[in-house]
Amino acid sequence: QVQLVESGGGLVQAGGSLRLSCAASGSIFSINAMGWYRQTPGKQRELVATISPGGTTVYADSVKGRFTISRDNAKNTVSLQMNSLKPDDTDVYYCNADARRYLGGGYSRYWGQGTQVTVSS
Repeated sequence: QVQLVESGGGLVQAGGSLRLSCAASGSIFSINAMGWYRQTPGKQRELVATISPGGTTVYADSVKGRFTISRDNAKNTVSLQMNSLKPDDTDVYYCNADARRYLGGGYSRYWGQGTQVTVSS
């Protein structure tokens, strides 16, 4: 099994910053892409940012220039630095990892349990 555990959510005023972290553990042979998504109840989960093992990043237009994703391949961790937060950024944030558990195995997507980010105006 592969487990992802997030930390760092909370309440912040508009214009403030938060840093989310996510650690993957368990039976992991290798991890491909890692990323962050967010979801409002009743809506689809939407991409925030992803990062490849080599450091190539993709961001949603709504967070470009404000959020920065990074990862530590040796520690199987991914982080999201969120600056200039807006009330519209309020959501539950989920990390994910495309991981395989053994050599020759296929990649599966694993999700964390989610962490609440609330930005007050």
